[in-house]
Amino acid sequence: MVSAPRLEEGSGDKLARKAKESPFMPIGLAGLAMVCGVGAYKYKNRGTMSTSVFLMQLRVAAQGTVVAALTIGLAYTMANEYLFKKKGDE
Repeated sequence: MVSAPRLEEGSGDKLARKAKESPFMPIGLAGLAMVCGVGAYKYKNRGTMSTSVFLMQLRVAAQGTVVAALTIGLAYTMANEYLFKKKGDE
């Protein structure tokens, strides 16, 4: 399927188009923002933990959230494409 090139697509339009193509992308971005927000809040109460160790743990949590959302999105897409495909759609 070839589509016409989009002229002067704004960032909001691009985000809306990508969200429609991949519905779990905004969930991954929201999860990333949530992990970073919680991390910023917990940074003040980290106790004796060094900053570098705290930031490394925060990075792993943020990456894990995004990877989990992308994996669920891929599984959702594959399920819709291969498992739930109707016989008349072929």
